[in-house]
Amino acid sequence: MSLRITLRTTGRVLNQIRHDPRTIALILLVPSLLLVLLRYIFDSQPAIFDRIGLMMLGIFPFISMFLVTSIAMLRERTTGTLERMLTTPLHKLDLLLGYGIAFAVLAALQATVATSVAYHLLDLDTEGSLGTVMGIAIGDAVLGSAVGLFTSAFATSEFQAVQFMPVVVAPQILLCGLIWPREEMIGWLQAASDVLPLTYAVDALLEVSAHTDATDQMWRDVAIVVGATVVALLLGAATLRRRSG
Repeated sequence: MSLRITLRTTGRVLNQIRHDPRTIALILLVPSLLLVLLRYIFDSQPAIFDRIGLMMLGIFPFISMFLVTSIAMLRERTTGTLERMLTTPLHKLDLLLGYGIAFAVLAALQATVATSVAYHLLDLDTEGSLGTVMGIAIGDAVLGSAVGLFTSAFATSEFQAVQFMPVVVAPQILLCGLIWPREEMIGWLQAASDVLPLTYAVDALLEVSAHTDATDQMWRDVAIVVGATVVALLLGAATLRRRSG
C-alpha cells in the first residue's frame, strides 16, 4: 500500500464526481429535501419529528452513499478502468481506501448540510449537541460507502447494484427501530437486528437525543459502526475482481 497512490485515487474520484451534478445533488440535496418532507408530515407532532428526523439523519446518508458508491465502483469494473489500474502498482486497498476517503469527504459535506437544515430550519431538538449528531451522521454515511464498495463486487450491472437495496439496506431500515422499538420485536427479529450495523448507528443517535453528554452506550455504538466499516472495506478488498464478468 502507498499513501501517495491512495490520495491520488481519492483526488481522481472527487474530480469525477465534481463533473457529475446529478450525483452531487443526490448526495447533498436529497437527504435535506426528505427531511423537509418529514417535518411537514409531522407538522402537528413536533416530538415525533424530533425522534424520526434524528434517526433519518443516520439512515438517509447511509442509503444515498450506499447507492452512489456501489454504482461508482461498478462502473470502474464494467468500463475496464479497474482492470487497467490493477496492472499498475495500485493495491486493492489503495483503491478502496481512496474511494473511502473521497466519499468520507462527501459524507462530511452531506452531514453538514442535512444537520444544519434539520436544526436551524426545521427546529430539530435534541439533548445532545449538533456537532455530535453531525459526527455520527458522517460515520453512518461512510458505513454506507463501505458496504456499497463491498456489495458492488457481486453485481454485473447498475441495475443489479440497485437491486441490492432491498436485500442489504431495506432489512436494516425495518429492524433498526425506526418503525417499531426493537425491544418489542419478536426474539428472532431482535437477534437479527443485533448483527446489523445500521442498528447501532441509529442507537447512537438516540443516545444523543436523550443525553446532554456522550454516554458509554453511544461510544460503544460508534465503535461498532467503525468496526463494521473496516470489516466491509477489508471484505471489499478480498472480493474485488479485475473483471466484472
